[in-house]
Amino acid sequence: MNCYDRRDLGLLLLRLGTGGVLAAHGAQKLLGWFGGGGIEGTGKFMESVGYRPGKASAMAAGLAEAGGGLLLAMGLATPAAGATAAGAMAGAAALHAPNGFFAQEGGYEYAASLGLTSASLAVTGPGRLSADHAFGHAVNRGWMVPAAFATVGAVTSVVVGARIKRLRKEREGEQQALFEE
Repeated sequence: MNCYDRRDLGLLLLRLGTGGVLAAHGAQKLLGWFGGGGIEGTGKFMESVGYRPGKASAMAAGLAEAGGGLLLAMGLATPAAGATAAGAMAGAAALHAPNGFFAQEGGYEYAASLGLTSASLAVTGPGRLSADHAFGHAVNRGWMVPAAFATVGAVTSVVVGARIKRLRKEREGEQQALFEE
């Protein structure tokens, strides 16, 4: 008989809550569920805020959120799931950062909370009430944590960096000359 402790139950609740929210958030982007825009609407939005191409960005964000969320909820491939969800939330936080911290003002509070929780689960592990534990931690090895974060961190840096560069170029094109000729 297995004896589960408070830590296992707490990790299960945290995984189910965070994973469920992320999965629903991703389903808005991918499928248009829960009032979301689906790939078309989200793609147009992504394009308008500098994530290009829009449809590909919507697909990547939706898959990272929905896939990462479902995997976190199940406690399967926890390092990859948590890092992937954290990377998606880093991209969302970059979008909302100019509005400050608090979500009430359109800030990055929500994205930061989901991202930090996802990252924490990737590092901590899923606990014994998880698919990873049931499968002998085949896709939850210690070396997978830094590998997942290094990979996701590099990809996220390239994507967010390209967006920032694109937005700067667009702003420079809008500037007026200081002196008329």
